[in-house]
Amino acid sequence: MNDLLKLPLQSPYKEELPADPNMENYPRQVQRASYSCVDTRVPSRPTLIHESQELLDEWDVSIGDKVEWLAVISGAKRFQNFQPYAMCYGGHQFGHWAGQLGDGRAINIADLMILDQPMQLQLKGAGPTPYSRTADGLAVLRSSIREYLCSESMHHLGVPTTRALSLVTTGDLVKRDMLYNGNPQDEPGAVVCRTAPSFIRFGHFQIFASRGETDQLRQLVDHTIRHHFSYLGQPSKDTYLAFFQEVVTRTKDLMVHWQRVGFVHGVMNTDNLSILGLTIDYGPYGWLEDYNPGWTPNTTDAQHSRYRFGNQPNIAVWNLMQLANALYPLIGEAEPLQAILDGYKDAYLKDYHRMMCSKLGLHQSEHVEETFVTRLTQLLGQSEQDMTLFFRELSIVGSSDWEAFWQMLGKTSYMKAHEMSPLHTQWESWHTTYCDLLLAEDQEPKVRRDSMNAVNPKYVLRNYMAQLAIDAAEQGDYGLIDELYQMLRRPYDEQPQYEKWYTKRSEWARNRVGCSMLSCSS
Repeated sequence: MNDLLKLPLQSPYKEELPADPNMENYPRQVQRASYSCVDTRVPSRPTLIHESQELLDEWDVSIGDKVEWLAVISGAKRFQNFQPYAMCYGGHQFGHWAGQLGDGRAINIADLMILDQPMQLQLKGAGPTPYSRTADGLAVLRSSIREYLCSESMHHLGVPTTRALSLVTTGDLVKRDMLYNGNPQDEPGAVVCRTAPSFIRFGHFQIFASRGETDQLRQLVDHTIRHHFSYLGQPSKDTYLAFFQEVVTRTKDLMVHWQRVGFVHGVMNTDNLSILGLTIDYGPYGWLEDYNPGWTPNTTDAQHSRYRFGNQPNIAVWNLMQLANALYPLIGEAEPLQAILDGYKDAYLKDYHRMMCSKLGLHQSEHVEETFVTRLTQLLGQSEQDMTLFFRELSIVGSSDWEAFWQMLGKTSYMKAHEMSPLHTQWESWHTTYCDLLLAEDQEPKVRRDSMNAVNPKYVLRNYMAQLAIDAAEQGDYGLIDELYQMLRRPYDEQPQYEKWYTKRSEWARNRVGCSMLSCSS
């Protein structure tokens, strides 16, 4: 087993793409460059509070020198002699072009090859960069816990994502105005070491296109294809179109996964969409509890709900359109790009329908009317069904008699019994059709139940769970972080020892900050 700290460094991103010639670290516009060299901020008293041993095992690596490792993942020391860097990109924020954005509080500390795959290590919250604008480049413990737990949770749910390797407290206080209401508070600082084959986002391509820096745009596209889409062939107009098709497909697949597990990203700006189709940047995210397609967890998005659960697939294609505009200078024709975009909707709807049928234990999706699925989602919303509990309990109830199904609905709803009563007839009609569909497929009950439980998680990281872990951690107790981490490693298993987490959101969490709505600083 190799020592991670002694793996050879390889950095094609730095070697093949243009660097910012200015080595000074102060906020500025960075022209014709893909990155800026920076140094991480040395924390006063770094402490490792959690680490993903599972990820290290997957990589088949170990940590030889624990003291040096803590220094590296806290930002106190460089990984070997690697020069850290922050990446330059732009983006649309809430539908408006924001110009240059970049890594304002993320710094790449190592580029490696692990199991013959490129892998970048990046510290989030390790200090300012030229892209920090007026911010300090730091992160607080609460947001770091949320990112650490959720990225690993998403991986085990089978959702493409960046990963989290470690969570470190810095021993320093960071001032944050959590609700942007003029009441900043000192909070404990923290750093997450997150990993991905690449952190390239849609916004990387947008910034060059917006400035007319076509040579740099071509360099970036060619680099991305060479190292992450090499099977597409040598750079050419046709390869660029095939590349765009791949990104569209991966993004569409990601949206299907998010809708499957009830995940709401909360801030789907173009700078927060990965070119590899990974879930990236866990800020004001949330999980659907009562099924509400109009819900957004982001306080900044509360007025217009642009990034609400039900709108995520539409926002994805809007963002892909912005990426198409950025790639246009290399292709010179709008029609083939538009044709690829036009294929997104039909492909998404087909895959979404198949996914929803799988959640219902119906594998002959071609025999299931779309209106049947649409009616279900309407009823889920009207009766405030807890999304996770409903589908999990449905695998148990299945085609049981109507009374058993109606009792299940009462168990998984946030409504009181008398509030549910007006929907009795509509649910009964839907249930009758569902039973007929199950009967037509003639599956063994256990086979159906197992297949449903493979796509319907029993445990997800509900916001109130994360908040309880945050509350304890801020008092120096990290036990709940580990408990949730261990549970979320096997979200589809029964795990009776964690049964207390298989329940509806408590009433106290309905409107509490951190449990319902969150800010971008979360």
